Amino acid sequence: MLNPETLFNSNADLINGQQLRGLPLLAGFTGFVDAGHVVSQVIEEMLTTLDHELVAVFDADQLIDYRSRRPRITFAEDHLADYHPPRLELHRVYDGMGVPFLLLAGFEPDLQWERFISAVTGLVDRFEVPLVSWINSVPMPVPHTRPLGVTVHGNRADLIEGLNTWRPTAELQASVGHLLELRLIESGHDVVGYVVHVPHYLAEAEYPPAAVTALEYLGASASLVLPTDRLREAGRDVERQIARQVDGSADVRGVVTTLEQRYDERAGSAERRSLLVKENSELADADEIGAAVEAYLASPQAADESEQLLEVDRKAGETPEPDVEPKDEAGP
Repeated sequence: MLNPETLFNSNADLINGQQLRGLPLLAGFTGFVDAGHVVSQVIEEMLTTLDHELVAVFDADQLIDYRSRRPRITFAEDHLADYHPPRLELHRVYDGMGVPFLLLAGFEPDLQWERFISAVTGLVDRFEVPLVSWINSVPMPVPHTRPLGVTVHGNRADLIEGLNTWRPTAELQASVGHLLELRLIESGHDVVGYVVHVPHYLAEAEYPPAAVTALEYLGASASLVLPTDRLREAGRDVERQIARQVDGSADVRGVVTTLEQRYDERAGSAERRSLLVKENSELADADEIGAAVEAYLASPQAADESEQLLEVDRKAGETPEPDVEPKDEAGP
């Protein structure tokens, strides 16, 4: 393996000092599922509203397959402009109370996973990071009218016990976040991961309530005050748009009602611990979520419900509204 430390360029004034030691690390990678655009919303919200300093920049040319994931560029009448290169960066960020933490955020590497993870593990060692918390999101057959579920996994018993109800075993498609968690645990580090369950018919649209849920869990795990006000307001607007679409179709109302009934039956009267102060939804095991999504999306029922939900877009004909349609790929 090539030297992992040559995979990134760093801010020498920060990386060689003592001010980064002992800070928790939050992480999120775009490019793997990201139902409801949860990870991208969380990254944008933190880097837009919170003070931050750049610590390190990873070399995209070594990590990205440009032909399979092409960056965006603007053609402006007669010239090209505004090229948006892929970025994967480590920042020192200050939460709402001025408490510092580390944020590793950006694209999921296509290439050199083990070398990238060795580089991150080296930084975690150097900075004596006490906890790594990371997020992901997947589409699930759940209604938008119920609290969002979150799958939690890792090796911190105090952040996991009592949150999951089922523990089946399933083989899943891996992401770099999964492998990073595995390698960090193998090297003796504390890690916790959160997978937000996004209603499958909203998976392709930006769904701010799911991003709020992710920020709440990340903040609770690392004792940080993370920004949610703007996303909460955006979420209220989205919920009103969805309500108009649902009200306009008896078929869609029937589908949502069916999902609500199944959700309530599954939740039952079970009491589950939550990291959040408010009462939250039931939380499923990381392996179970992948099996459940694959089983649902392969069922005839999913095809019928998806067709009914898609019909609302054809009738409404309003592009600003969130697309009520399922996402094909799945996995935590």
